[in-house]
Amino acid sequence: MDVIDEFKGKYYFLSNFYSAPVMYQGITYQNNEAAFQAMKVTDKSIHSEFSDLPPNLAKRKGRRVKLRLDWEEVKETFMYEIVKAKFEQNAHLKNKLLQTGESILIEGNTWGDKIWGVCNGVGENKLGKILMKVRNELKEASDGTE
Repeated sequence: MDVIDEFKGKYYFLSNFYSAPVMYQGITYQNNEAAFQAMKVTDKSIHSEFSDLPPNLAKRKGRRVKLRLDWEEVKETFMYEIVKAKFEQNAHLKNKLLQTGESILIEGNTWGDKIWGVCNGVGENKLGKILMKVRNELKEASDGTE
């Protein structure tokens, strides 16, 4: 079984930092990171403040907001919906994701993210699992039409 264990180089498109427009809850963000960080607050007017931010600034801004009370319960759903939206809305990225076939996707990282990814062999790899789930759903959807 092939393993893609970092979202760099030819696999950078799998990263939430990859620049690809994503429309989520009526707002178009420049990247998934901005959309995800915006969801940390319930105030829609603040969501639009994230829409034009590059991923690094969105992440920084996301660290400064007052987290919504239910964040821990809802963050995985938001991540899933945003990742799915990215690949449904960007056909070339959808094709690239499908081309990863049955590969295991692991967001290997050096910055210590052990929830969404894996660092030094340790982590829950939630982003990788979401990507594989979305890939399977897109594959099933396209099997029915082609």
